[in-house]
Amino acid sequence: MPKSNKILIFDTTLRDGEQSPGASLTPEQKLTIAEQLARLNVDIIEAGYPASSDGEIEAIREICKRVKKPIITGLARTIKNDIDCCLKALEKASKPRVHIFCATSKIHLKYKLKKAKEGILKLTADNIKYAKRFIDDIEFSPEDATRTDFDFLVEIVKTAIAAGATTINIPDTVGCIFPSQFSELIDNLKRAVCFDNVNLSVHCHNDLGLAVANSLAAVRSGANQIECTINGIGERAGNAALEEIVMNIKLHQEIFKRTTNIKTEGLHKISRLVSHLTGIPVQPNKAIIGSNAFAHEAGIHQDGVLKKRATYEIIDPRDVGVEESRLVLGKHSGSHALEEHLKKMGYHLTKNEFGKFFVRFKQIADKKKEVFDEDLEIILDEVKKRIPQIYQLEYIHISSGNKTVPTATIKLKKGKEILEDSACGDGPIDACYKAVERIVGIKGKLLNYSLQAITSGKDALGEVTIKVQFGDKIITARGASTDIIEASAKAYLEAVNRLQAASPVRNPLAIQEELSQFR
Repeated sequence: MPKSNKILIFDTTLRDGEQSPGASLTPEQKLTIAEQLARLNVDIIEAGYPASSDGEIEAIREICKRVKKPIITGLARTIKNDIDCCLKALEKASKPRVHIFCATSKIHLKYKLKKAKEGILKLTADNIKYAKRFIDDIEFSPEDATRTDFDFLVEIVKTAIAAGATTINIPDTVGCIFPSQFSELIDNLKRAVCFDNVNLSVHCHNDLGLAVANSLAAVRSGANQIECTINGIGERAGNAALEEIVMNIKLHQEIFKRTTNIKTEGLHKISRLVSHLTGIPVQPNKAIIGSNAFAHEAGIHQDGVLKKRATYEIIDPRDVGVEESRLVLGKHSGSHALEEHLKKMGYHLTKNEFGKFFVRFKQIADKKKEVFDEDLEIILDEVKKRIPQIYQLEYIHISSGNKTVPTATIKLKKGKEILEDSACGDGPIDACYKAVERIVGIKGKLLNYSLQAITSGKDALGEVTIKVQFGDKIITARGASTDIIEASAKAYLEAVNRLQAASPVRNPLAIQEELSQFR
């Protein structure tokens, strides 16, 4: 293994993380995350699986054009077409790497690949040698390594190195191993294989909640690269969480005696970005970056922290990008306090934008005891929309009950014109949407509807996300309010406005501008 005091951080949020159910990202969103990963100072970004689609290739190519500091890698099976797709996607990368994998456990060989060990060895050698003709940096992963016969694992690792692999990654693909077992596996592998000029990496899944522990155990045994994701997202129960790995290494130098290049002050920011773009919320009690990670409610804890932070906090929140304190905002807050708080959050609004923001803030504050940062971000998203507001919601009235036909009366504003109509439906939201359709004269088909509470409590701000089909166009839109019917109506109106503005698919430049708040 190369002599170095650094542990390399290989981030696979854009590949393994995106494989989380429902976490699909647009090319613009992938680029935004990649740019933030570069600012976080990760060493390697696995940008995707190029062979999956032409769109994936183009998304990775755009990342390679814009993100230059980290190594950019694409995943490939031991298939020449996969490798060719990787090479095409990585053409513009300043530091390209091809990551080739092949299953090696008995269960995978028998039921998935249906090949003998000899065939797998030849397949591995041939494809690494093929890739080596075009690229120097090659990583090889024996998939399901922790369930692979050890002698065969040693044989295929030696084969991969002899063929030209520069990094060997040992995946705990199904998250089945225990830390002491994984440490022993890495120790034995190092004794059996020479890693003097090859990086030794690990990739751990969290099926038993041990992904971080297994990764750290491997580092203690000599691994010098860890594959992980922001917020620990990924297949099934997810991957090792980057933020937990990095902070453990930082806080336990007496154990690891090595460091990472990660700028930890950016951890909270990128966590919020990934959660926002994937739609996967971070649990409040999540280590390091959960909303409760630096919150204290019990009186004893509060007293201790006020006297000496270290009594109940082992991490200074500023080390991971969390503000030490925050203003409590409510209906009695003035414009100056709100503006200062927005600046602390990193948002700068024009006078016109702030005027709209303050009006909306007061509307929310009248319905809530306390307005949280998450509420402000939703209001900000409403205020800074790039879609022309052709129709605006003026009034909504719902009549509903278990023995009443749900009826909605909607009043919309279009320019100086006020439009009003009513409709019945299967429920209050259906009635509301039918009333909107009667007014605007456009009928849509609701493909997907989801509701998420943005904050806690009975007065929580809810965000509705919908997917609507208008003819051959499919539009995704959202709306937020403390009233879910109002939030639903706003989401549908946004979809109509997007259609009217002839923007069924968001303009990439508009998306980049919208996402610039996270940079």
